[in-house]
Amino acid sequence: MTEQPALQDWTWSGAVSGPAAALAASIIDGTLRLDHALARVADHFLSGPRVEIVTAVLTSFTPEDPDDWVQLGGRAWVREWTPAGSFRTLLPPPGAGPEAALTMPWLSKLARTGVVVLVDRELLVDDAAQDREELLRTGVRSLVASSFSSRGDMFGSISLCSDEAGTWPQQLADDFRLLTTAITSRLTLEQARRALAEAIDASVEAQLGYQQLFGAVGHELRTPVSAVLGYSEGLLDDAVHGTPDDVVSGMLRDGPRIVRASEQLLAIVDSLLGAGRTLASDDARQDVGVADALADVVHWHRTPAATAGVEVAVDVDPDLTVWAHASGVRQVLTNLLGNAITHHRPGGGTVHLAADRLVGESGHPMVRIIVRDDGPGLEAVELAHAFEPFVRFAAEGVVGTGLGLSISRTMAERDGGAVRGESTPGTGSTFWLELPAAALASIQAETG
Repeated sequence: MTEQPALQDWTWSGAVSGPAAALAASIIDGTLRLDHALARVADHFLSGPRVEIVTAVLTSFTPEDPDDWVQLGGRAWVREWTPAGSFRTLLPPPGAGPEAALTMPWLSKLARTGVVVLVDRELLVDDAAQDREELLRTGVRSLVASSFSSRGDMFGSISLCSDEAGTWPQQLADDFRLLTTAITSRLTLEQARRALAEAIDASVEAQLGYQQLFGAVGHELRTPVSAVLGYSEGLLDDAVHGTPDDVVSGMLRDGPRIVRASEQLLAIVDSLLGAGRTLASDDARQDVGVADALADVVHWHRTPAATAGVEVAVDVDPDLTVWAHASGVRQVLTNLLGNAITHHRPGGGTVHLAADRLVGESGHPMVRIIVRDDGPGLEAVELAHAFEPFVRFAAEGVVGTGLGLSISRTMAERDGGAVRGESTPGTGSTFWLELPAAALASIQAETG
């Protein structure tokens, strides 16, 4: 593996023990629940020599029985096993955040790509000074560790810790590799099942969404078309049966109504065509810089913001990137920022743009781009319907089609994301676009 003196250089011999082979088979075939599988793996190693503590971390899954686990920062679950009667622990104190957990950056980096076998912390190189300090503080002298990772997805890790220094038995290392591989295979399968279930749910929701959209489009188009047709028929009747004065007075009376109906019809058609072009664009998903996208969107809204007296403030990490269609990201942010400016209080105010890293419901790194205003806000019942097509809660005289949020949600979901919001009447609204983090962001989130 390496020429580092602190690390044991061993190759896979395949001479696993019978109990380890049987346990691996029951893990892979699903006989054991995941929580129980990890507990059985810990028991297997604690029953042998030298191992004093077994520690497991899950970063993409919530344990089925979380009572025996400690949650760190909302994104990781940690559990440890020790021999009966032992009072040793490596866990942070109750209520501590993720910063209290052991990091061991030098060893953790190696463990992400394979099994790491440390024979003595005192032999660690200078670059691993933090690792040596953390191990000294906890009393751990040697360890065997590996991550549960597959095809770029990291599900967690497991470590065997000992107070003794020295070479680890070959069979223990072989058992460890086999069992971590079995757990990883099980986690990969569970991840695939979860992704399939999410895809099915998304497909059903998309079908219902399209049905609702087509029905709403038909209803909303009928209103302006009926207005144009009705008023035009009245003007034609005046032209055939009335006097020139009737025609003039009718045009002055109904002409503005025809124009307003036509403008509304054109706005709806433009919104639908624009969304169609964006959704059907040939651009593939790619790394999209959040700061660059926001800079473009803010530039496009410079004049409307100045006219409305709205100040736009941006506070975004320039290294944040998302994995999405570039045109779709900008279109959604255009809709969200445009809404925040258009629906602000008379006299202006402020719109804040920010972005945060987080772990999504599926356990993958995500980026949330936030648009927060101090406008009039929405009532809870209004917010509940705000994402429906053609639903508007604008002040009198504010033009719009009511399609922006509905279309934005569709674009975000196409890229595996979401658009959501919250609002407090009289205080303001916050809407956000959540998208998968790009490859670089994923690596940073896992190593942070």
